[in-house]
Amino acid sequence: MIRVFLLACLFLVGVAHAEPSDEMFEKLRNAPSDSEAHDVALDIWASWMESGSATVDVIMQRGVDAQTAGDIETARALYDRVILIKPDYSEAWNRRASIFLMEENYPEALRDLNEVLRLEPRHFGAWSGLGMMFEGMEAPHQALEAYREALVIYPRMQQALAAEKRLAKLTEGQGL
Repeated sequence: MIRVFLLACLFLVGVAHAEPSDEMFEKLRNAPSDSEAHDVALDIWASWMESGSATVDVIMQRGVDAQTAGDIETARALYDRVILIKPDYSEAWNRRASIFLMEENYPEALRDLNEVLRLEPRHFGAWSGLGMMFEGMEAPHQALEAYREALVIYPRMQQALAAEKRLAKLTEGQGL
């Protein structure tokens, strides 16, 4: 009986999804320098890459490696597989969305980004991806709004800061 209980506990621990803590996001928001914010952001990304399943983590890493090597079809197939195995894993949706964004397949990218943000509303990468998508669709007001959402979470995010500056000037004009 105790053996079954211990095995059940090990199984539950093994499938726990590693999520960034509220403290990590607080640290990200209040980082005193760009380099410290970047380090915290990397820690958050590392947490997002941990699915809680060794199998899923291996498939995800192979997908990331394939995407990095430019083998987009393999990467997409691996991300598809991860989503089938673990549909509540936001980073798989985010990685697949990044492929759709590269291909300018905005309907598919939007679907995946919406799923990322439903699962993890603090995913600053997804908010930034949404901004890029809206820019690609020539919707600067919506792009600006998405980048500003990313900046609420990660105020020192360089890509979002540059986009906000550029788009604010375009959409809101320049003050006197």
